[in-house]
Parts: sequence; C-alpha cells; structure tokens
Amino acid sequence: MTHQHDNPNQADDNGPDRPAQLDGPVSDWEDGKDAEIVHLDAARTGRHPQRSADRSEPDPVDEPSPAGPVLEGSVVRVDQPGDSDRDWRADLAEKSRTRRPIIPLWLRSRREAIETLKWATEYSAYLAGYQISRTPLYAGRLTVRSPRGLVRLIGGMVRWTLDLEGEPVRIATVQKSDHEAYIKLSRQRDSRVRLRTWITGTSLITLLIAAIVIANAPTTAQWTALAIAVAVLGVIGKPADRPLIDRAVLPTRVEKLTSDIVIRALTVLGVSGLNAKADINFVAPITRDGPGWRADLDLPHGVTVADILDKRPRLASGLRRPLGCIWPEGDPTIHEGRLIFWVGDRDLSKTMVAFALSKASRHDVFKGIPFGADPRGRVITVPLIQHNILMGSQPGQGKTGAVRALACGAALDPTTEMWIHELKGTGDLDPLEKISHRFVSGIQDTAIAYAADSLSMLRKEVMRRAEVLKTLPPDLCPDKRVTRQIADLRTRGLHPLVAIFDECQNLFAHEEYGEQAGRDAEFVIKLGRALGVVLILATQRPDKRSLPTGVSANVSIRFCLRVAGQMENDMILGTSAYQNGIRATTFVPEADAGTGYLVGVTPVPKVVKAAYLNTPATQQIADRAHALRNHLGTLSGHAINEEPEHLPSYDLLADIAAVVPASEAKVWNEVVVDRLAELRPDAYGSWAELEGGAKTAHLTASLKPYGIKTGQVWGTPEGRGKAANRIGIVREDILNAITERDKRKGPGVAS
Repeated sequence: MTHQHDNPNQADDNGPDRPAQLDGPVSDWEDGKDAEIVHLDAARTGRHPQRSADRSEPDPVDEPSPAGPVLEGSVVRVDQPGDSDRDWRADLAEKSRTRRPIIPLWLRSRREAIETLKWATEYSAYLAGYQISRTPLYAGRLTVRSPRGLVRLIGGMVRWTLDLEGEPVRIATVQKSDHEAYIKLSRQRDSRVRLRTWITGTSLITLLIAAIVIANAPTTAQWTALAIAVAVLGVIGKPADRPLIDRAVLPTRVEKLTSDIVIRALTVLGVSGLNAKADINFVAPITRDGPGWRADLDLPHGVTVADILDKRPRLASGLRRPLGCIWPEGDPTIHEGRLIFWVGDRDLSKTMVAFALSKASRHDVFKGIPFGADPRGRVITVPLIQHNILMGSQPGQGKTGAVRALACGAALDPTTEMWIHELKGTGDLDPLEKISHRFVSGIQDTAIAYAADSLSMLRKEVMRRAEVLKTLPPDLCPDKRVTRQIADLRTRGLHPLVAIFDECQNLFAHEEYGEQAGRDAEFVIKLGRALGVVLILATQRPDKRSLPTGVSANVSIRFCLRVAGQMENDMILGTSAYQNGIRATTFVPEADAGTGYLVGVTPVPKVVKAAYLNTPATQQIADRAHALRNHLGTLSGHAINEEPEHLPSYDLLADIAAVVPASEAKVWNEVVVDRLAELRPDAYGSWAELEGGAKTAHLTASLKPYGIKTGQVWGTPEGRGKAANRIGIVREDILNAITERDKRKGPGVAS
C-alpha cells in the first residue's frame, strides 16, 4: 500500500518517533518499481532508517483507507498491541477440562466405593480388637506408673502454690543488687501465693469430702473411683520416651510430595533443557490421587514426556522411593510436554491385583474384560471384540497369567466359542478344556499340527462369516460388523470366537507348519476383526522368525512385560516404542511379574499389572462357565467330545503326484486343485471353493514350504478350450521334493 504525499520535493523532517519514507516518487511506487520494500532494520525496530536530506520526503498523517488501516512505512507489525479476541465459549470449554471433581473419584465407582468402605470398616475393627485385647497390659502399666504420678502431682502443686517457678528470676535480681526490681518481684510473688494457697486449700478440702463420700459409697463405686484415680496418676507418671498405648499398625513413613521435591528429582535426570533454572510450571495443586500423590506440570519448552519415561530409575533415586512407586505418564491431549507425575505409597511389585470377575456368574465380552489395574489402582478393561491381542515377555514374567485373565473373562460369556492352544505343554490352561470347542496342550509335532490346522480352519471361518454378513439387512448390520444383537442370532453363526495361542513361537517357528500358519494368522487378524473372530497370541521369543512381521504389525492391542532388549520391546509394542520411552526393559525381573506396558487400550501407553489367577481360581471360573453353557446348550466341539481324537494326516506332495500323471509334465494350479478336491474332498474341498486367483495362490503358498516354485505353464483346462499361459507346477519338481523330503524326515501334513 502506498502513501499520498502533499509535496514530493519537500525535505524530510522526521523526528525520532516518525518513520522515514521510502526512496522514489509516488509515480515510481505506482509503477511498481520500489513498492512494498521493507528494510531489515525496520522489521526489527518498527521504523525505517533515516535517509539523506536531499532525497527525503515528508510523511503525512496516516489515515485509514477504505480498504483497511494504513501500514506504517509499509511495515507489518507482527506483535499486535492488546489482548487477542477469544471466544468466551472456547475459554469456558478450556477451563472445564481442568475442573476438579465435586464427588471424589472413589465414590464414582460403586465397586471402588464398596471396597473403600469395606477397607475402612475392617481397619477400624482391627484397631479396636488390637487395643481391647491389650487392656490388661495397659492397666498394669498405669498401676506401675501411678506412684510416680502421685509424686509428680504433689510436687507440681507445691511448686505452683509457692510460685517456685519464679525463684530463679528473684535470685538473679538479688545477685545484680537491683533492689527496686526485687521489691516488685517479691510483691508479685506474695500476691500469687496468697491466691494460690486459697485455691489449693479449697481443692484439698473438696478431695477430702469426695474421699469421705466414696468411703461410704457401694463397693462398685469405690473400685471405679480407685481405677479412675490410678489411671489419672498413671498418665501423669508416664515416661516421655515410652507411650502408654502400642501402635496397632506401624505406618510406612512416606515423604509428602511437594513442588520442591518434584523439581529436585527432575533436575537431576540429566535431560537437556531440564535443570535448576528451567521453567517448570505446575498447572494444578499437588493432591492425593488414590494410594499416592499426583502432580500435573508442564515441562520446559522442548522437553517431552518421552525424555522422562526412560529415566525412572534416576527419578526414583531423586525421590528416595522404590522404583515400583514412580510412574510418570503424559497427556498428549493437552500437549507433548504435559507430565502427570504420580508417586505411589506402595511398591506396585508388592501388590496383588484381584480378578474383578472371580465371583461373577456371567459376563458380556462386548463390554470388554477387566484385565488388571494401573499403578493408581484403577481397573483397566481391555476391549476384546474388533481387536486382536499380542503379549510378549521373557519366561517367568507372568505372561500366561495375563492370558488366563482374558481367557476366563471370555469363558464367562456363554455365547463365546473358545479355541485354546497351549503350546508349552505345562497345563496352565487345562481348567478351561471343559468349555473349549477346540483344545490342545503340548509341544509335540501333533500339537503344533493341530494348532496350524486351527488357523487354517479360522481362515475358512472368516471367509464364511464374511459371506453371511453380506446377507444381513442394513438396519440390522449398518456398519458391517458383528454386534451383540447379531451374535445372539445363533443360526447365523456369527457369535464371538476367541482363539488363544500361548507360546505361539513354537508354531510360527516350526519348519513344516510355521510359514503357512503365519500367513493364516495374518489373514485372520486383518479380516476377522469385524467378524467376531479374535486372536490372542502370547510368545516368549519375539523375533522375526518366531513372530511373523505381518502378525506383529497388524494386532491392535499389545501387552509387553519384561523383555531383554530394544528389538524384543519394539517387536511387541511397535516400531519406535523404545525410542519414545516406552521401555519394558526397565521392569525388574521376577519382582515386576505381571506388570507391563499396555498399548492400544488407552490414548497413551499405560503401565498395567494383570490380575492374578492361580489354578484353583481358574478352575472355579471354568466350573461356573461350564454349568452356564451346559444349561444354555452352547457347549460344542471338544467340550462334548464331537471333535475327532486325531486329525487325519495327508501327504500333499504324494497326493499331487497321484493326480498328475507322468504324461503331464506341467499342469495349471487350478487343475491340480480341482483334482485334489475330487481325490480327498474332506481335505481339499475348501480349496476348490475359492474363486479366481485365490485358488491358484493357495496352492502356491502351500507348496512354498517345500521349496517348490510355481511359474507360467502353457496349456488348456483339462485339454479343452482355448490354450493360454497360466500359473502352474512342474511334475518333476514335485517328485524331487518328495525324494529330498524323505531323506530328511517323514511325510508332511497338508495345511
């Protein structure tokens, strides 16, 4: 924008507060030669530098133009004066986010309120019982101390009556020969003694009358008066270092969390930008939050919560508290520098989390499963439907116990079909066998083959469910996903199906079944989520071979207990989790058993301790689940002995050799699949039902573990029709694979 000047040739008369004008006449500006030139100095200071007098022009008074306000010397001021205009509704909404609750948090939950009141009642009853049981001991102590109390009482009355506490002051006055002060003190002492003598005398006469009355009173009153007198004298005679009443509970002395303590702990972490001079802003008062203290604060600019999370050991040292009491976490809904700093009274590793459904008779998996509790004691519920879950840890860190919690929660829903594969062979999940549609426990090849067959069946089940879901009317299934209403339609077969694979590394790393099992698991994870099919995978060896990348990358919920290093940490929790401070390597071996990072349930990763269920507790839940399912008629498969004891074993390579005669050197895949289905419908019938390229791709994938590659084959479908190039096999490759396999081991099993 340009300025209009009254006299272009007039000399410059700028004062110290007036901006200098730009070079050139108005016509040059209008031609666009020097328009909107802004000097760097002007951008910093808000005015232009002085020009030479012979080329200067006066600056007229700025007046607003119709298009808007005039800019001073063509300079745009970045920082505008005054407060910015804000929407009052946005301000109220911002303030409402930080409002403190009217009702305490423990009263909002019925279960938590009942537990709190129960604890307070039990604690009070214990204190009362402890002290009442020691009444004889306390009576003995009072009796022994009463003579000393009598002496102290008499001595105190004499000193008070005769004003002996002022004697040292009067002696000091005599030593200073201050006659006037001594006379004043003596008069004051005489006045006090006269008044106190009357009070003491009256008290003694009252006590004498009371003693005469008590002497003539009934025996019960006499003993009561004597007990009161002994108790009073015993309290007076109490030694200063020996209390009368013992403590029923020895409290753990926990230092109150203050801002100075928090700042001291944060500034010794060695984090860049976080030192004694850093700007740490507390956004709310430090308050009690559950069994601990909570501080909400903003870290200095440039410091994120991720910089703090991996410094827990140093943080615990700075607070002089056990590591299991220190649990910082962020709140990214505000910003990445908002730190919620929680310090517990008790070490999380020394607490036991009870399973919330241990007494329940029934549960709905669509409401999620109460999995455990966070360090503040809040129940954490894991959603099951529309999710898949991956758990990982080193051996002995509570992984199987965490699987038990989810399995027991699902078992209490009678509509949920349970497929359980415990591939360690220790029997940790044996109590749930009686309600399982499919069940296996073992590490032998037969158990691995059973688990691999389950994944193949799940793949077919997912495809069947997808077809059924298409037929449902839009008003019943608007989002094309299984709901509680749809699951209750048993005739549709869309009820929840939970398949558990504990120690799944023994399956995925198997030389014969692992590769195909990994592909089937990836397929189920990707497509089964909306169809009510849930996979729960647990492993103690999270590497690329034992946990296929397609599986670990597609699960939506992850729970990682103690692991050894960064690679294992990121295989379970996701790429860059370790870099972002989510480090399961900081958990203490064995001491933190059952404690891990839970990702995918809450907006930010959260430390959770899984509920503990031993074998007897699991058996009780399984018994209730079996009785409920038996009553409703939802037991099936293995639970009612309808599953064959041994799966039929087929030799895929031998079957292909049987359906491809020596006269056909090369055959299309689709032709081979159709012949296999005709040979063994129970084994290969589902392959032939696949449409389009899926049929060809399935055979290619099944042959890959044997090292057989497919390629372009010229031919015609069964000798009829138009010849073309399609994916097929070479019969000689099949025969060579059979020979090579038989040298190494026995025949394989079709997947």
